[in-house]
Amino acid sequence: MTGAHPAGDTPPSDQKSPTLSRRRLLGVAGATAVGGLAIGASTAAVIATRDDDHPSSGVVVPFRGAHQAGIATPAQDRLLFASYDLSATAERDDVISMLKEWTLAAERMSQGDPVGEPAASEYSPPTDTGEAEGLHPARLTITVGFGPGLFTLDGKDRFGIADRRPAALIDLPSFPRDELDPARCGGDLCVQACGDDPQVLFHAIRNLTRIARGTAVIRWSQEGFGRTSSTTSSQSTPRNLMGFKDGTDNLLSDSAEFASNVWVTGADDPGWMTDGSYLVARRIRILIENWDRSALNDQERTIGRTRDTGAPLTGTAERDVVDLDAKDASGSPVIPVDAHVRLANQDKLGIHILRRGYNFTDGLDPRVGQLDAGLFFLAYQRDPRKQFVPLQTNLAADALNEYIRHVGSAIFAIPPGARAGDWIGQTLFT
Repeated sequence: MTGAHPAGDTPPSDQKSPTLSRRRLLGVAGATAVGGLAIGASTAAVIATRDDDHPSSGVVVPFRGAHQAGIATPAQDRLLFASYDLSATAERDDVISMLKEWTLAAERMSQGDPVGEPAASEYSPPTDTGEAEGLHPARLTITVGFGPGLFTLDGKDRFGIADRRPAALIDLPSFPRDELDPARCGGDLCVQACGDDPQVLFHAIRNLTRIARGTAVIRWSQEGFGRTSSTTSSQSTPRNLMGFKDGTDNLLSDSAEFASNVWVTGADDPGWMTDGSYLVARRIRILIENWDRSALNDQERTIGRTRDTGAPLTGTAERDVVDLDAKDASGSPVIPVDAHVRLANQDKLGIHILRRGYNFTDGLDPRVGQLDAGLFFLAYQRDPRKQFVPLQTNLAADALNEYIRHVGSAIFAIPPGARAGDWIGQTLFT
């Protein structure tokens, strides 16, 4: 699939000889500033390995194609996600100029190159911030999305495109048990940077933010580590911070059902979104301390699977069919009526979404003295009105709600990819 090839199908680029020793970060101690705003305040834990030890460190994921990379691409190890607000003084031409520059910069960085040519003079600011010099591309993908605020703000048609807002780009409804922090919600634009090296991701977001200066600023951001679902059949199922395998029944990018559930088609409205998708991002905090005090039996009944193998309570292996009709000796359902796997069963609901979530940890919440950690949930789909909204609504009675809180939320239209000579968003603005 053009622009979103599995790493195994993409030949590595010429290997660069790193001039810098590499430390793979679980997080960055404290808060690291980008464009005047903090990106991450995660743990200080460091795993000392070299970037070039990673089997995919030299792999280039093509940036250009019918679809944006970072969706059907096999999920990488790391995430840095940024949501942006457009300046109140930004004009249509400013936004277009920024998107053109982002496209060129993203393509270069995806190849492991600096964002631009060297500065003409030593007295001029460098065109690239330099921290990725000598590092491998690390399967970097950069995915750009448009939020509702790009089209209208307080009822005002900001850039002459209000009538082009997709009907599927809805304002998400309030869901039961939402405890949303406005500072972690929404955004006019988003950039999802995924890869296998946190410094490469930081470099990508830092430089795009620098390019956007005067037109857009970061509203909120989120670091992620340890993918929480498999996105291709070749990947093993990872574990989330609850210790359970996560995403066993995820929609896989190499499955027959993928395209019809993820990509917008020419039969959908509007036409400029053809080959695009819709992204719902949810920051889900896990009440780690409460979960850790729960008995294993309660944890497994809450999820509906065993912790060690990931098998449904009605089976013995992870991929065994989830038998929702099975009863125990007393006649009660083996899988409880409020178990997560029952209420989130996509086959039963006839709803399929692509999950590309990541674990996160942002240190301690000083208000309560507990870990601020959980799942940064990213769901790609063809139409959130028919997929995410009914799925999330069905989870209102989920037993898992005792241990989680949805504290951040946003929705974005992900436009089609940029073919040769095009730029991201061109179909919208022309």
